[in-house]
Amino acid sequence: MSIKAVVFDAYGTLYDIQSVAEITEDAFPGYGELITQVWRIKQLEYTWLRSLMRRYQDLAAVTRDSLAYTLRMLGLAYENDAFERVIGKYLQLDLYPDATAALAALKPRQLAILSNGSPDMLNALVRNSGLDTLLDATISVDAKKIFKPSPEAYELIGEVLGTQPSEVLFVSSNPWDAAGAKSFGLTVAWIERVTPEAMALACVENEVVAPLTMFRAIRTQMDELGFAPDHRIRALSELPGIA
Repeated sequence: MSIKAVVFDAYGTLYDIQSVAEITEDAFPGYGELITQVWRIKQLEYTWLRSLMRRYQDLAAVTRDSLAYTLRMLGLAYENDAFERVIGKYLQLDLYPDATAALAALKPRQLAILSNGSPDMLNALVRNSGLDTLLDATISVDAKKIFKPSPEAYELIGEVLGTQPSEVLFVSSNPWDAAGAKSFGLTVAWIERVTPEAMALACVENEVVAPLTMFRAIRTQMDELGFAPDHRIRALSELPGIA
């Protein structure tokens, strides 16, 4: 069947999670890079733990809890204003440079986001980045009260867009998300922004592995889960050639 809808993950796929590093460094000089990576790792971990525990809280709460964990773990005291300023960056994340043009080129297909983000977070982020003029739907897993990669989360695509799994191209740079979508039955394009060769080289070139390198080592390489993506691309700009 032909692709009728292209659905995107938000965090790390359309929006650059690493763009929080500037504000974390400004708020906590000398700790910005470490905060950025530990924060994201714990944020993801908490989504999976809460799903397994069946103790759902939305991503806004998870994001706050994971930042609080990170600052406590590092022994960093902070004022509430600094905490809120760092959290606020999640509503103003940088778009990847090729995102807007790639989405525009995929019309007239339906375009949507399916994200672990809470509705308020996503709606503000989409509006602030200007993608609201291109997207037909912004779908939050909050409707199912469980995070990706649970199958229930991917069910929302068909419920909102009226599509069958075989009619959807799902796009993510997160390997765990790509595997989850493929397991559900969607056609999947994985954005491989960091090659295994580059990753291996970065790990052996230095005696001390930098926080960003460690994050990339455990979060950017395709997982061994038995569900390979249908397409491996290097950037969003390649999507019009496969959709």
